[in-house]
Amino acid sequence: MMILPLPTPLIDVLIAINLGLSIILFMMAIYIRDPLDFSAFPSMLLITTLYRLALTISTSRLILLQHDAGEIVYTFGNFVVGGNLGVGIIIFAIITIVQFIVITKGSEPVAEVSPRFSFDGMPGRQMSIDGDMRARIIDATEAKRQRALVQKENQLYGAMDDAMKFVKGDAIASVIVILPNICGGIGVLLHNMSATEALNTYAILSVGDGLIAQIPSLLISITAGLIVTRIPGEKKNNLAGNLVQQIISQPMSLQLTAAILLVFAIIPGFPWFVFGSLALMLFGCSYWMKRNAKVKKGLGQVYSSADNGTEQGSREMTPGTIPLLVIIGQQLMTETMTDKIQNLLWQL
Repeated sequence: MMILPLPTPLIDVLIAINLGLSIILFMMAIYIRDPLDFSAFPSMLLITTLYRLALTISTSRLILLQHDAGEIVYTFGNFVVGGNLGVGIIIFAIITIVQFIVITKGSEPVAEVSPRFSFDGMPGRQMSIDGDMRARIIDATEAKRQRALVQKENQLYGAMDDAMKFVKGDAIASVIVILPNICGGIGVLLHNMSATEALNTYAILSVGDGLIAQIPSLLISITAGLIVTRIPGEKKNNLAGNLVQQIISQPMSLQLTAAILLVFAIIPGFPWFVFGSLALMLFGCSYWMKRNAKVKKGLGQVYSSADNGTEQGSREMTPGTIPLLVIIGQQLMTETMTDKIQNLLWQL
């Protein structure tokens, strides 16, 4: 792609593959349970960066020589620009700044520090594995597997430190490669266009080419940031599971957020229906979470009381007695029902 010219239909196919691949990587970063589940990401990051730069060179060649880079580039540029060239350039600049300054610059220090902490903690983790094996908590096979995981984790964070430099370089190269395409003088000289027509044509194609290259690059930068900043929990849930679990455990935060949104709703000029609806939704979610927490707590007390009663009753039970098991639906479990069940257990 960097040397040979490609036809525009093939360019459209390659651009679609680039978009699809970046979305796949982004979704994988959300749904993996541990960063080690995507240990091939640093190598994949290098491959996608080279592929995207080669694709940008091919589209730039078509823009400069044929003032045509395929339907995707033209449609995307015309849709985003919307008849206003300044809007398209500003949107392209905003996306580039967000990717370079916010995401890439923010993830780079994390990628540099993570390998140091991982390497510093490696001897302690190795000693812990050896201690568990000597205490016969784990066998030699499990110890070997855990040592391999520790080594693999160190290699992953070390590779991510270098891979983030590819993300930073990709953001810079995308801007440098796109800028020459806006030059309308080539259209005036080669295609007998007027200055205004050449500027509009090349600007729309350049903005479309830049955005169609920056959006996959932005998604992959976010993917790299998610993997670097990911802290796996004890249950090894994915990112969505961890967020839901941690939010559900703190219903008071939803109530305070709903109260603040209600304050926004009464401010003159603010859309009260939007803020009020969000506040009611958050209040309902927090009430539901508190109710479920009380029900689960009551079920735990009932089960513990039932276990104690079973142990005590088993000692007093005569031979041949059949134990009674009553299953109650969760909808019937309230605080009063919990007290009634406990009293019934004592009476029985």
